[in-house]
Amino acid sequence: MEISPFKDTLRIALVGDYSPDIVAHQAIPLAIDDAAAVLELVADYDWLTSSDINSSEDLIGYDAIWVVPGSPYRHPEGALIAIRYARENSIPFLGTCGGFQHAILEYARNVLGWSDAAHAETDTTGRMVIAPLTCSLVEKTDDIELRPNTLIAKAYGRGVICEGYHCNYGVSEDFAAELESGDLRVTGWDEAGDIRAIELVTHPFYVGTLFQHERGALAGKPVPLVQAMLRAARG
Repeated sequence: MEISPFKDTLRIALVGDYSPDIVAHQAIPLAIDDAAAVLELVADYDWLTSSDINSSEDLIGYDAIWVVPGSPYRHPEGALIAIRYARENSIPFLGTCGGFQHAILEYARNVLGWSDAAHAETDTTGRMVIAPLTCSLVEKTDDIELRPNTLIAKAYGRGVICEGYHCNYGVSEDFAAELESGDLRVTGWDEAGDIRAIELVTHPFYVGTLFQHERGALAGKPVPLVQAMLRAARG
């Protein structure tokens, strides 16, 4: 009997404070189930509140980690622990909206050494790497240009996409320049040139988006990045 080199059942950690009222949280199970069906595998997922995570040991055994929308998290450190664990252990990682913002924050603190890196939604002091957007993106849709030959561009199969948002915070102008020379690269921009997606080029699958692409599942659409994450987790 031929033994498949791939995993047939995956365990996905959904890190964030679940609420049935958050549209993205309604969409995420649908997006995972649809992607798993396309790839002909089983994907089991656990919702882990940010307060559930106090050390990397709380994440052992998961094949992928998705830090989901819904910030400010009850325990932001829990989200940062999950992001760092995924980054340092080559665990497929997806961060959307708040997950994207905290991926930027974790990188600034633990890779670039900005110990005072801060998020303006929850912090009043420090260097703000996440700052209020000039224009709110709550319940807005917009076009995003993707960098060619990146994980996100390959997942979508095209250079320009249109996705929805629900956020008021993004990468600060002061910190945006820091992403021009490191391993965390900008891979998506809006028409004004503002950062909308990032990837860690030294990692097998590490993608963050300010937009909530998972919402497409509510309209019955495939969610390319979730398929890509499960494909990476499968091996």
